[in-house]
Amino acid sequence: MITVRPAVAADLPALLALYGELNPDDAPLPEAGADAVWEAMSTQRGRTVLVADADGTVAGTADCLVMPNLTRGGRAILFVENVVVAGAFQRRGVGRRLMEAAVGVGEAAGCYKVQLLAADDAYVHTFYEACGFRARAKGFRRYVPEEHGR
Repeated sequence: MITVRPAVAADLPALLALYGELNPDDAPLPEAGADAVWEAMSTQRGRTVLVADADGTVAGTADCLVMPNLTRGGRAILFVENVVVAGAFQRRGVGRRLMEAAVGVGEAAGCYKVQLLAADDAYVHTFYEACGFRARAKGFRRYVPEEHGR
């Protein structure tokens, strides 16, 4: 059985393992650094890190952030980032359950849209389209050099 719930501190090792699958080239965060980042994330207003729990195993995650907004009648926007399902749990409905829960977070917060960026990958695009998302805009990114991002 798969349930989706907000992550708690005890989920941090599992989250780090999932993020390792998402970005295998990234060096792992030292434990103290990960604890500090988790503290900031878990106390940030409007932030919910969801985990998909498959019979006691964290099988996937999605990071959700409600951003207040002065347009659209003051209705907020929900941004979704770092969506990952463990390889062993892919194609079992985990991702769909996470996305349904993320949309539910947006609905509960009165958001007018849920927005995300997806990798340039046909499989990923097909997944998000199957979850009701549509490619409505062209996204842009500019990465900040590490020495400026800290």
